[in-house]
Amino acid sequence: MRKAVDRLYGHRVMRRRAAEVTSESALRGARASAALAGADWPLEEVRRRSDFGADAEARTIGAALRVAAEAGQLLSVWRHSPLQVLARLHLLAVGDADPAAGRPRRAGEDAEELFPLDLPAAETVESVEVDPAAPVPVLPPAPGADEVAARLDQLSRLLVARAEGQGVGTPALVVAAVVHGELLALRPFGSHNGVIARAAQRIVLIAEGLDPKSICPAEVGLAELGTDAYRRALAGYLAGTPEGMAAWIGHCGSALRLGVRESTAVCEAMQRGMV
Repeated sequence: MRKAVDRLYGHRVMRRRAAEVTSESALRGARASAALAGADWPLEEVRRRSDFGADAEARTIGAALRVAAEAGQLLSVWRHSPLQVLARLHLLAVGDADPAAGRPRRAGEDAEELFPLDLPAAETVESVEVDPAAPVPVLPPAPGADEVAARLDQLSRLLVARAEGQGVGTPALVVAAVVHGELLALRPFGSHNGVIARAAQRIVLIAEGLDPKSICPAEVGLAELGTDAYRRALAGYLAGTPEGMAAWIGHCGSALRLGVRESTAVCEAMQRGMV
């Protein structure tokens, strides 16, 4: 994975137009994350629009764009207070008019469905090695508020310790995948948990130095792999078995690799003067 990312960073376009590639990656990642959250709009429609308050789909797009725009700016806070960043991302997603903005679910409060829309795998993506006849697993309900609070605190402690130099032998992709999976498992907020989990993964990849300029939109890869594969991989994470964890990390790695491919294509288009 590191070699694929390094090849992208070594592209000629990155020498003089890195900021543009970062912006395009954020846009494409936000579009894909919104698609996974139920608003599958064409990229050019997302690029063209300026009003994202008209209906539920537009609000989902707007939420993903706001989260993507600020995620990379929260790195310094993330290193010492990941939970503060998660609260900020939720506030960005829902807007400060929502009384639940920025706070985890309370007892008795439900979380929105993670995958409200079925996205098929893209034709350009190699098939995932699973039995197509096997049923897509039904994900369990979100944990209760007390369990969410305890596991969020544990996750935060681990991330802060990591930032302070402990556990440095763990690969960046593994850390990012665990953060991504744990937030999907907990669904700590009433809404936008998928968008927030994917943004948190992006922040980890920046913080860990694997993708410091945030030019590898793994969200694009997740959308291209399709929601069935996403569900199956997440079910493996939730099972907690070595095989399940390996499948989840592998899925996140495949998505990141597809994100590298996406930005490589962007760089090639820029080099040809098409962007």
